Parts: sequence; structure tokens; C-alpha cells
Amino acid sequence: MDLAPLISSFSIIALAEFGDKTQLAAITLSTRYKPVYVFLSALLAVCLVDGISILAGIVIAAFIPISWLSLGSGIVFIIFGIWTLRSRDKDEFDVKNQRLSFIAPFSLITLMELGDKTQLSIIALAAKYGSPTLIFLGVVLAYSILMGVAVALGSNLTKIIPIQYIKIGASIIFIVFGILFIFQAVTGATFP
Repeated sequence: MDLAPLISSFSIIALAEFGDKTQLAAITLSTRYKPVYVFLSALLAVCLVDGISILAGIVIAAFIPISWLSLGSGIVFIIFGIWTLRSRDKDEFDVKNQRLSFIAPFSLITLMELGDKTQLSIIALAAKYGSPTLIFLGVVLAYSILMGVAVALGSNLTKIIPIQYIKIGASIIFIVFGILFIFQAVTGATFP
């Protein structure tokens, strides 16, 4: 069995996403929500988006312009930034809001990954190797490691830094990414 598709997809994702906005979002989200929910929802989101990319990425790109995806992502990021800044504290997410622990990270990560550079890389790998299963496995392995590190870091960050500073930092990160995505949608500029 030729493992080149698995190794290629794992390597590309691991290198391209290390320290990327997806990992930063997982870090900040895991300071607010249960780490296991953030990990599972982020992993499910990238599996969904990248699975679709492997199977139908070219069709999606034909129907949904990247600029629309960037604009939608930018708006969601700004909303998350403002929401994070305005929230009272970590304890407000009690039992009645536990669904947010899964839904918020899932929706944010899904929007972030649509039209991302790694999605385009995955489409190219699928076209080159024609081995969607091995490419998907490489992607899932890479994201599992990256999201695991991000969630572990984020969930322990509150032990070192007071939550109010984390909230301010996370809000700034979300709002800055939102502005960059909207700028990208409007101007057509690209960012790494």
C-alpha cells in the first residue's frame, strides 16, 4: 500500500495549521468551554469541512465564492469577540448552556476552515493521489494532535492567567481575525 497520500496530508496539515487561527481559536475556546467538547467539536468540524473538501471541494468552490465565506467568517469572528468580551465569567456556562460548549466551537471552526489554505491543499492532494481515505486519515491524525495540544494549553491557561485577561485577549484575537476576513472578502487580498 502506498502511504504517500497519508504522509503528505498529515505533513501538510500539521505544518500549515501549527499556530494557525484554528489552533488559536481552539486554545481560546477551551478557556471558556469544557475541553473535551472543544476538542470533539473542533475535530468534527474539520472532519466535516475537510471531508467535503476531499469529496466535493471543486463543486463547493463553484457555488460559494471564497469572498462570501470570508465575509461570513469575519462577521462570526467579530460576534464571538464581542460576545466573549461582554460575558460575565467562566461560571455563566452552567448546565442550561452546556450545548454552547459543543455548538460554539463547532460553528466557529467550521466557518474558519471553509476556504482556508489547507482546504485548498487537501483538494489538490485528492486530485493528485485519488486516495480520499488515506488523505482523510492523514488530515484527521494531524488535526487530532493539533487540537489536543491547543485544548490542553487553553484549558490550563486559566490556572496561570486570570480569566479577565484571557477574555480580553481572546476577544481581541477574534475581532482582529474578523476584520482581516472581512478585509479579505472586500479587497480580495489573501493572508497566510
